[in-house]
Amino acid sequence: MDDATRTEIEAAAFRRLRQHLMQDRPDVQNIDLMTLGGFCRNCLSRWYQEAANERGIEMDKAEAREIYYGMPYDDWRAQNQTPADPNKQAAFEKAFKENVTDKGEG
Repeated sequence: MDDATRTEIEAAAFRRLRQHLMQDRPDVQNIDLMTLGGFCRNCLSRWYQEAANERGIEMDKAEAREIYYGMPYDDWRAQNQTPADPNKQAAFEKAFKENVTDKGEG
């Protein structure tokens, strides 16, 4: 497989993951994704931003989130995010520290 084809397939897989998280399963909370998987939708938007920045495209966190979420992040949160109980919040803080902050990305 050549590099261009590999990149196209990887991009298609990313788009399908985004569709799954945004359209098929918006009920799955970011806090649960982070706790169980060590990443969430916000991580995906941050990785998008980092990839753009590495290519000389200026993009801040809010812009990357709006591109990923398809709307301003606060709007998506209001439509989809539910309150987290203290146990979920504590598990999230631990997972965030292990998967984001300790890697110098938080």
